[in-house]
Amino acid sequence: MTNHPTPPATPSLVAVTEAVEVAEVEALLDHLPRTEPVTWLRNGEGMVGWGVAARIRTTGPERFRDADKWWAELCDQAQVRDDVDQPGTGLLAFGSFAFADQPGDSVLTVPSVILGRRGSVAWRTTVHVEDSPAPAAVEVEPRVEPTGVLFSDGALDGETWMGVVADAVARIDAGDLEKVVLARDLIATADAEIDVRAPVAHLATHYPTCWTFHVDGMFGATPEMLVRRERGLVTSRVLAGTIRRTGDDERDLALAATLARSSKDLEEHEYAVRSVADALEPHCSSMNVPESPFVLHLPNVMHLATDVNGVVHDAATVSSLRLAESLHPSAAVGGTPTPVAVALIAEIEGMDRGRYAGPVGWIDADGDGEWGIALRSASVDGAQVRLFAGCGIVGDSAPEAELAESQAKFVPVRDAVTGA
Repeated sequence: MTNHPTPPATPSLVAVTEAVEVAEVEALLDHLPRTEPVTWLRNGEGMVGWGVAARIRTTGPERFRDADKWWAELCDQAQVRDDVDQPGTGLLAFGSFAFADQPGDSVLTVPSVILGRRGSVAWRTTVHVEDSPAPAAVEVEPRVEPTGVLFSDGALDGETWMGVVADAVARIDAGDLEKVVLARDLIATADAEIDVRAPVAHLATHYPTCWTFHVDGMFGATPEMLVRRERGLVTSRVLAGTIRRTGDDERDLALAATLARSSKDLEEHEYAVRSVADALEPHCSSMNVPESPFVLHLPNVMHLATDVNGVVHDAATVSSLRLAESLHPSAAVGGTPTPVAVALIAEIEGMDRGRYAGPVGWIDADGDGEWGIALRSASVDGAQVRLFAGCGIVGDSAPEAELAESQAKFVPVRDAVTGA
C-alpha cells in the first residue's frame, strides 16, 4: 500500500507585482469583470481585483485568529516578486468578518488579479498556485444597472423597531449599560440577479471620501476606518454622533455647530473613542488621542469624528487583522460596556447582522493593511439586497429621532441599488 503525503493546509502561491502606467488604470472600476469582484477604493485610488487564488471561510469566536493563522502560513509558503513595494502590492488578501461570534461566516480571499493605484504609482498583481498557469485575461462586460427594484421591511418594521429602541433606553435608564447600537435591515428585490459592480460604482462616485468596498457579496461605502497599519504606524477613525444634512450649506453649518455642542452626541462619541484607545494601547509604544472631535461632512449626513494615532511596538507578532480583532466591536458599533451591549443586541435587536458592522478590508504579507467597519452597507444574494443601518442609543435617545436617523443612513446604499 502506497503512503500518500498529507497535502499542505494551504496552497503554495506565486505572486508577481509589476508597475503599470497610471493611465492604464485611471478608472479602476472599468477594469472589473462581473465574476468574483473585490474592491477597496477611496477618492479614485485603491484596488480592485477578481478571481480566487485562495480562500478561507471561518466562523465563531476564533474567526479572526483562524484566518490570520491561515494567512501567515500562506505567506510563508508563497513566492513573491514585488517590483513596486507600496502599501497594497505583493501578496494580498481581502476580508469581510461577521459582527458576532455566532452565527455567520467570515471570509479571507486572495484574488487572482489585482489592479491598484496610489498617487502617481500604479500596479498589477497576478497570483496563481505553483505549477499552474498564470491568470488569463478576462473580458469586462458593461455594468448592468438593477431594474424593477422594490423595497420591503426586513426583520422588524419601523414601529416595532422603535419599540426596541424604547426598551433599550429603559435598560440604560435602569443602569444596565451606558450605550447600545441597534441596527435594522431593509430588503430590496430586483427583477434579475444584481450586478454588484453597478451599486459599487454608484457609491464610489457619490461618496468618494468613504472607503467603497465589495468582498464576497458584502458591499458598501464606509466612512469609518477601524484600523490602518502601515510600516509601524497605526490609525483608527472613530465616528459616533450623527445629524442629517439638509442640502442648504448655511443651514448645514448651523447643524454642524449644534452637533458639536450636543451633549447626547458628545457623550456617545466619548464612549466610542475611549473604547478604541483602550483596545490599541497594549499594542502601541505611544498614542495621540485628540481631546475634542471634528465634524466630518458627508454628502447626506455629518458625523462627530476623531482620528486616534499610535506607534505599534509589536508589529512582528500582531497583524492589522489581529488589531482589527482587538478593536471589534468598538463602542461605535456595539455599545458600552461592550459585553453587556453585545448581549443586549443579541437579545432584543431581532435579526442576524451577518457581516454588517464587522471588519472589512485587506492585509498584505507583512501584516500591514486597512480594515474599515462595514457600515452604510448591504449584502447581495442573487436578485436580493439586504441593506443595514444602525444608531447609537443612549439615555436621552428618542425612538422617532433614531428611526429618522436610520432612514438617513439607508440612503447611500438605497440610492446605489436604484441608481438614483
